[in-house]
Amino acid sequence: MVSPGQHLRTLREQLGLTMRDVEIASAALAAKHGNDDFSVPLSRLSDIETKGIVPSIFRLYSLAVIYRCDLRDLLSWYGIDLNEVASDLNVASPPKSHRADTLQSATNVRIPVRLDPGFDARKTANLGRMVEQWGLVPLAYLAEFAHASFTYGYIGTEDFSMYPLLPPGSFIQIDETKNKVVQGVWHSEYERPIYFVETRAGHTCCWCTIRGDHIVLQPHPLSPLQIRVLRHPQDAEVIGQVVGVAMRLGEWRAADSVPEPKERAALN
Repeated sequence: MVSPGQHLRTLREQLGLTMRDVEIASAALAAKHGNDDFSVPLSRLSDIETKGIVPSIFRLYSLAVIYRCDLRDLLSWYGIDLNEVASDLNVASPPKSHRADTLQSATNVRIPVRLDPGFDARKTANLGRMVEQWGLVPLAYLAEFAHASFTYGYIGTEDFSMYPLLPPGSFIQIDETKNKVVQGVWHSEYERPIYFVETRAGHTCCWCTIRGDHIVLQPHPLSPLQIRVLRHPQDAEVIGQVVGVAMRLGEWRAADSVPEPKERAALN
């Protein structure tokens, strides 16, 4: 197996660069950024190429610039694949809801590239059995599906505001163009818009009602949490409407074990 150092040496030689060339170029980067950590001395470069020494993040950046190489490729040579971020997210379960920006580092996404010919979209089915082939697709090819107004959030493991409609641990898609609370009469809880709201205590998902210069944050009737009334937009800002959700079932603790929130506010 080719080592990361051998990869770097091959790349350098393919560009016709000597170790001294790299040392001089990295010194220029260090001077430009006012940080000597960007410098790659000749002796250190030799150790990186031949002795398995792992370069610092600053030196790795310098090598990526000098070798005209994507930094993500260099990281992958050292066993850091940013496309694995999505599958590694479950190692931590933040208790508070928040924006999910981590996936922006991914350049490829694994999606079904061929379905069973017998797949019928009208019928409920085990999608895993319907996928004949999965493949890594560069995100650039999915650009046409991008929507600049969308942001993504994660419902914290201790946020039961919309439980059981939106279980804790769910990932949600938010349309930021729909940040005005819509008033109306809803025939069911599925018709009523759910909003992603940022308060001084953090983020939450809930139904909303505007009353003058206050906003009513209403949890699901089966949620153990209480209705909150906050000043709008000073203490509660509507980020947008939840328009999509991806969830896992059965991996949260019972809702009745969650303490009542400490944050309270009332109409004056």
